[in-house]
Amino acid sequence: MLKDTLLKLLTIPGPSGFEGACADYIEGEVKPFVDETHRDVLGNLVCVKKGAPGGKRILLTAHMDEIGFIVTAIEDSGFLRVAAIGGVSPALTQASHVVLSSGAQGVLFLEDGADKPSLFIDIGASSKEEAEAKAQIGDWAVVRGVVSDMGSRLAAPYMDDRSGCAVLMETLRRLEKTDNEIIAVFTTQEEVGLRGATTAGYAADPDLAVALDVTHAKDFPSSRKSAYVVSRLGQGAAIKIMDRGLIAHPDVVAALEQAARDADVPWQREILLGGSTDGAAIHKSRGGVPTGVISIPCRYVHAPCEMVDLRDLEGAVRILLKLL
Repeated sequence: MLKDTLLKLLTIPGPSGFEGACADYIEGEVKPFVDETHRDVLGNLVCVKKGAPGGKRILLTAHMDEIGFIVTAIEDSGFLRVAAIGGVSPALTQASHVVLSSGAQGVLFLEDGADKPSLFIDIGASSKEEAEAKAQIGDWAVVRGVVSDMGSRLAAPYMDDRSGCAVLMETLRRLEKTDNEIIAVFTTQEEVGLRGATTAGYAADPDLAVALDVTHAKDFPSSRKSAYVVSRLGQGAAIKIMDRGLIAHPDVVAALEQAARDADVPWQREILLGGSTDGAAIHKSRGGVPTGVISIPCRYVHAPCEMVDLRDLEGAVRILLKLL
């Protein structure tokens, strides 16, 4: 079920600010397993599973949005000028096939000889008029999803963070009973500044929180010598100690590590020197929230071929179930 859920999530486009279709699918799947669902102003999908009196309020998040592009201009020659939505690397994304919100298809390429890397989309139009029949300023675009299924390992665009969403959905499906109130939020606009998590954390006012996201698995050939490897694929879910925006609360780290031991699954410790997650916004909400992160090791983050190991996702589900 976990693999099927992830494969379906990977087919639903949704860059930051345009996550509605993804939220529709997730809500339809998890409704039978929670007591209530609703959307907030920023489009966060909030799913609540009620607990017993005296239980804790636990916030779980995974972000629905993916990096992408937005059309900023249409040239007389029919090419579409685009700007990045989120942390796009021109070197990693150029020469990709893309699909626009209008349904038009095209290819993404890097302008030759530009002083600053500048991407454009070619939708096969030979004039501005022809292009305007297929697209308009403000349309978004994402890399077309192609999945390489290698058994326990899958590679595709947007494992960041559809893999976290799949883990959270599977956790809600399997969680039969808990004394705690579980507030599972599938957040929006993480890639452009943790915006959905900022409002979700404030509204939930939880006793503790755990964010689900990917982290770098740089266990592949590289000429760059690094002092550390953030995580390794297939070696278990990573329990975050620190990243650029969060020093995980020691009590939450300890609880997650104990949950991993109780679940008898492999796990890793994670220190990420660049980048952050929803947890960076949530832990500063109101008077502060004890916050931790479970990370899915992922190779080639923000490339069209992000790779995860389903065994790491399964381990993350089991850790959460023991925690809750």
